[in-house]
Amino acid sequence: MSTTATMGDMGNSTVEFYPKGTRGGGKEEGGHGAGDFGVTLTELRELMELRGNDALQKIQDSFGDTEGLCQRLQSSTSDGLSGDPADLERRGQVYGQNFIPPKKPKTFLELVWEALQDVTLIILEIAAIISLALSFYQPPGDETESCGNVSAGAEDEGEGEANWIEGAAILLSVACVVLVTAFNDWSKEKQFRGLQSRIEQEQKFTVVRKGNVIQIPVADMMVGDMAQVKYGDLLPADGILVQANDLKIDESSLTGESDHVRKSVEKDPMLLSGTHVMEGSGRMLVTAVGVNSQTGIIFTLLGAGDVEEDGKEKKGKQPDGAVENNQNKAKKQDGGVAMEMQPLKSAEGGEVEDREKKKTNIPKKEKSVLQGKLTKLAVQIGKAGLVMSAITVIILVLYFVIDTFVVEGHVWVTECTPVYVQYFVKFFIIGVTVLVVAVPEGLPLAVTISLAYSVKKMMKDNNLVRHLDACETMGNATAICSDKTGTLTTNRMTVVQAYVGDVHHRVIPDPGQINPRILDILVNAIAINSAYTSKILPPDVEGGLAKQVGNKTECGLLGFVLDLQQDYMPVREQIPEERLYKVYTFNSVRKSMSTVTKLPDGSFRLFSKGASEIMLKKCSYILDPNGESRTFRPRDRDEMVKQVIEPMACEGLRTICIAYRDLPTNPEPDWENEAEIVTELTCITVVGIEDPVRPEVPEAIRKCQRAGITVRMVTGDNINTARAIAAKCGIIHPGDDFICLEGKDFNRRIRNEKGEIEQERIDKIWPKLRVLARSSPTDKHTLVKGIIDSSVLEQRQVVAVTGDGTNDGPALKKADVGFAMGIAGTDVAKEASDIILTDDNFSSIVKAVMWGRNVYDSISKFLQFQLTVNVVAVIVAFTGACITQDSPLKAVQMLWVNLIMDTFASLALATEPPTEALLLRKPYGRNNPLISLTMMKNILGHGVYQLVIIFTLLFIGERIFNIDSGRNAPLHSPPSEHYTIIFNTFVLMQLFNEINARKIHGERNVFDGIFSNPIFCSIVLGTFAMQIVIVQWGGKPFSCAPLNMEQWLWCLFVGVGELLWGQVIATVPTERLPCLKEAGLGLEPGEEEGEELAEDEEEIDCAERELRRGQILWFRGLNRIQTQMEVVSTFKRSGSFQGAVRRRSSVLSQLHDVNTISTPSHVALSTATANTSPAPGTPGPDQLCNSGLIWSGPNPDAGGESVP
Repeated sequence: MSTTATMGDMGNSTVEFYPKGTRGGGKEEGGHGAGDFGVTLTELRELMELRGNDALQKIQDSFGDTEGLCQRLQSSTSDGLSGDPADLERRGQVYGQNFIPPKKPKTFLELVWEALQDVTLIILEIAAIISLALSFYQPPGDETESCGNVSAGAEDEGEGEANWIEGAAILLSVACVVLVTAFNDWSKEKQFRGLQSRIEQEQKFTVVRKGNVIQIPVADMMVGDMAQVKYGDLLPADGILVQANDLKIDESSLTGESDHVRKSVEKDPMLLSGTHVMEGSGRMLVTAVGVNSQTGIIFTLLGAGDVEEDGKEKKGKQPDGAVENNQNKAKKQDGGVAMEMQPLKSAEGGEVEDREKKKTNIPKKEKSVLQGKLTKLAVQIGKAGLVMSAITVIILVLYFVIDTFVVEGHVWVTECTPVYVQYFVKFFIIGVTVLVVAVPEGLPLAVTISLAYSVKKMMKDNNLVRHLDACETMGNATAICSDKTGTLTTNRMTVVQAYVGDVHHRVIPDPGQINPRILDILVNAIAINSAYTSKILPPDVEGGLAKQVGNKTECGLLGFVLDLQQDYMPVREQIPEERLYKVYTFNSVRKSMSTVTKLPDGSFRLFSKGASEIMLKKCSYILDPNGESRTFRPRDRDEMVKQVIEPMACEGLRTICIAYRDLPTNPEPDWENEAEIVTELTCITVVGIEDPVRPEVPEAIRKCQRAGITVRMVTGDNINTARAIAAKCGIIHPGDDFICLEGKDFNRRIRNEKGEIEQERIDKIWPKLRVLARSSPTDKHTLVKGIIDSSVLEQRQVVAVTGDGTNDGPALKKADVGFAMGIAGTDVAKEASDIILTDDNFSSIVKAVMWGRNVYDSISKFLQFQLTVNVVAVIVAFTGACITQDSPLKAVQMLWVNLIMDTFASLALATEPPTEALLLRKPYGRNNPLISLTMMKNILGHGVYQLVIIFTLLFIGERIFNIDSGRNAPLHSPPSEHYTIIFNTFVLMQLFNEINARKIHGERNVFDGIFSNPIFCSIVLGTFAMQIVIVQWGGKPFSCAPLNMEQWLWCLFVGVGELLWGQVIATVPTERLPCLKEAGLGLEPGEEEGEELAEDEEEIDCAERELRRGQILWFRGLNRIQTQMEVVSTFKRSGSFQGAVRRRSSVLSQLHDVNTISTPSHVALSTATANTSPAPGTPGPDQLCNSGLIWSGPNPDAGGESVP
């Protein structure tokens, strides 16, 4: 029986004996799994599972009190740990480290296996294997003649043995494609993990070590650390409260209860990891870290892995499971991973609130705009390709059968079967190659590369992207709602004016100008009534600005004390934080902070500070020049507002009022009744704090406005200050038509008589609104939601929001893109955001817009290039096969073209760096087509050029070059120069067209800035070199015969012709071509409403979702087959890939099949499924999902996170 138990039993009877016991007993314990500490890991785990009174009882029974536990952990409540590396290492070994081991990443082989699941590749592999097997079969010599002209041909002795080459070459090229895909996935995964670990390293926490307050990375926290918790923190470890001021915690991520829990040392001291501090501050003793903390335990239950997908940071994103009902939340949820933001209580009452809650908890379901458009396009092209390839095979087979058995009258002899089968396999391979070229599996790759590249580069521009698609959504942004403090301004607060003792000082007064009594009260009021974590440190560099640590407004006031040649430290040392009697911390409702101290004579003094208009209403007295208080009547207040506060505000200053009140000892006031306490105050001073505008902001805002983005300022400051700053930033210009409102006016205007918010009312206000002042977090959320839901303009607005406070969470989550501040932002804000601004600077947002637009452009460039190749290759293979019984482009050649086109081109075109020119045009808008008219003109124009050249070469090429014709060659005949020239010309035309594809807005100079992209240059040159190798030495596997110099020059000449032809196309005005249709349109109007409905329907549990996935995917397969015929007719009719698929088989509606199935329509669905149960050979649902054909963005079960 361990000593601890004995001491625990005696703990109650002999308190006297206890401390000695611990000091002596600590060492004896060495053998009991506690290292040299007086508490074992299991004891701490058992303790942390208790709550409230049970926990207090247990602490009392086992350790006497928290101080006792602290001593056993060899720590101190005032000085924390010693910080000695050996001690820290020992703690790590005994109690664990503070991180949760990530799930193992997929190995390279697993990724290869995944890439092999691609349906088109599987078909090719099968065809190649059959072809290989048949090539080794030699029919007996004499019967060969009876098989007709089938196998007659120029078979040399060596040629017969070389039949296997084609099959082997196909397998080899498949292997190439697979390895490239797997490598891309692997590097993407690696990048993403790097990003995650960077996000984790960025998260720091404040602890006390050796008596000094320092910030350490969360992973370095140890059991026994003394951590300081404050408003806005996300707790990184479990602990026991040692001291608290008005502390309230949101434990919904663990318990599912949305009410904030009040914590105190006497009643409920247990703090749990993964919960959020919503109010107040305090200090806690860390008792469990990493896998032993409450979050860690839940992670371990989930196998630490399943959580991974949802982002592996301890703060991870919202997993899909997080939408179940609140009761069973605690069981299933991933603790800290499921982060929930309840919007603050709004006036609309409960019902709306519940709906809101539900909405806020659902992860952003809506796929990013680009992904939606792309998926739709890919599906359309894929269907068209499927049909084309099927027709190709059918025509080839029919022609062969009729020619051999009907025209020439041969009889099918068993000996000849393998020969015939070889022919059929060849036809099949041709069909598949048409399909391979038609399906743009390079699209997801291009998107991924482009996004990953952008995200990496955005890091350098101080944008830490947490959700990949946010990067591209930013390019479509039409509105930015920005905070003022810290984003538009430098967040270095300095007091520049003060009103003290009836005098308005325009500059900081000399200490001699102020009555000593007032000065003394003022210094005390500022020093005591501010968080003790706020302080001013000497500058890092000699002659630099002093460092402000903690809350910037408080630092500004502390700076004011120093400017008055006083010092705040002695006051704080005299009254340390533990001796503060009661603290009413700052929150967005109070807009003020108050602290009560006990004076030596036993009476109480309350200091209070806050927004001047609010505070002055609570003041009944004011200090006169002699430091005596005199009454302060409402009319004095109005006078003061006019004379002092408004002039300060009009200069863009933030006004803060500092006041105090003395309270008697008996009867002791009821401290919980705040309204009675913080009233009848005596005003000491009103100061004007300046927060200068960041020098680069006006230029950044001008760029935004030029790019068609409206910037709005949403701030908690008073309206005059806000207006002054907005004018300095250039958000408002004199003479413009704009509105500036205060929160309460805004609310009055948007609500009807019943107090409900009406969209029509919001629509009247938001288009002209530029400044919203004195706004609450709910107002910000309402505004963002109002703009997003509005249908006044023909385009749905895409809104970006910046925020730093815990209270900005709902707005950040609601916005299309949420930016959190990396320096000033609280953990809660970072949690709800999509991008973290590591330098808190507005101009970084402009960089994000630039990168976002660049992603969109890169994808468009790639599409323009790829679709030209697709159109040409498919038509060449199709017509060639139908007219000459053999595709001019062989399977292996097609795969090479596919490789250049997909992998290399996506690398080359997706890594173009952005230019300032991107900011000179308006946003694309959600409903604009992906392929604009100009692009359509380019695609068709270049397509026509290439087809004319290739068909000329195909049908009269042998006469031009005076070589043997390659048409109608028998099976296994050696490669002809004729077809090699066609292949070579085709590839060279693509290479030069890749240069054309660099510009998509009809610019003339396609070489502009080409050398600023080394990747592009190296890929084009590399491809060219490879092509030479393939043609000259590729031989049988690539079906190439070496060409002479003259033939090469002709091929090159035709290729360069692409560039000249590009100039001709650019000359043709797009408006003159009414026949062009735009393709890849955005969402149809009906689809967005579908989404809203889906959000409000009952959500589906994870397990059910898993079960249904098969059904859904099968259903999608059916859906596609039904739509195919329509596509083909459209395809033929308009000559363009225009997506006039009448049935809304849009991807969005498919995403929502998940929900539709839970409604009565599943009856029809199950019958449909029953009637068309898959034939044995059809791919099952999972293959459908993984096929390159159908790339539907995120899986239905992959959670809200959509990393392509």
